[in-house]
Amino acid sequence: MIGSGAAIFGCEGLSLTAAERDFFRDYDPLGFIIFARNVANPQQLSRLTAELRDSVGRYAPILVDQEGGRVQRLRAPYWSEWAAPLDTVEQAGANAAHAMALRSMVIAAELRAVGIDANCAPVADIGGPRTHPFLRNRCYGQDAATVTKIARAVADAHLEMGVLPVVKHMPGHGRSINDTHLDLPTVTTDRATLNATDFAPFRALADLPMAMTAHIIFSAYDSLPATQSPAMIQAIRDEIGFKGLLMTDDLNMQALEGTLGQRTARSIAAGCDIALHCKGDMAEMLEVATAAGTMTEAARARATAALAQRRPAKSVDIVALKAEFSSLLGEGAHG
Repeated sequence: MIGSGAAIFGCEGLSLTAAERDFFRDYDPLGFIIFARNVANPQQLSRLTAELRDSVGRYAPILVDQEGGRVQRLRAPYWSEWAAPLDTVEQAGANAAHAMALRSMVIAAELRAVGIDANCAPVADIGGPRTHPFLRNRCYGQDAATVTKIARAVADAHLEMGVLPVVKHMPGHGRSINDTHLDLPTVTTDRATLNATDFAPFRALADLPMAMTAHIIFSAYDSLPATQSPAMIQAIRDEIGFKGLLMTDDLNMQALEGTLGQRTARSIAAGCDIALHCKGDMAEMLEVATAAGTMTEAARARATAALAQRRPAKSVDIVALKAEFSSLLGEGAHG
């Protein structure tokens, strides 16, 4: 059973308000996303994830950004702290894929323990010397083969532990020299080069259940940001071969122009399945919901297939996993 609304929403605080419960019940979004403002401790977070699902009367997917480093919503003292992904990759050297798989297993186990069953990872963007700092140390490497190998290990570890991976940022964010939270970058690289480099990890990961778009213009395809570009969404489906559920990156990011309703409508019209709104502001959620409407038949089929890949939570020895991880990197590899 899945929702009907073509959106994923955040909520305002540590528990649902009556207005949020009523809105979620009436609109029935596909799922929800958790941010640091929603997190106090494991007991509270478990109650909140249960409240979110109760509001729609089903086991809706609940997402989070738990990459490690700066992008980590659940933190110490209740959850493991991790270095930025690129720091771990560089420290682990030849063992990078295994190290990232181990830490992903721990992350996924900790997420499932509080009712979260989807993580916005792996990051399959290729980092480079000009990649904006907001993204660069979140990447796994500087070439397609390295990024693909590690991203696959991260994705498989999440799936094994019962957490759906959301690969990002399709079709590739690494050439951006701007922070899309603030500006809209334009990439002028030609199609052949993009297909051989930036698009390659996503093509290799095209079997994954869910993906998130990039708010970037690829001038070889369109003058619109990928999230709102029919040509770019078509390339994601045809050239990259991704058949899974495609959600926007957060629609509040300032790379996109117009009202939230306009941003939402353009993204859905371009071919995105789901509008992602993270802020938890009720007036904004109402605007997004009105513009997003209900999922198309194709989006519902992709959502159903994606959620069918959820597995039962796997019981693991987190202490042993952390010890093996530390042995690959040396003492003090994580907090």
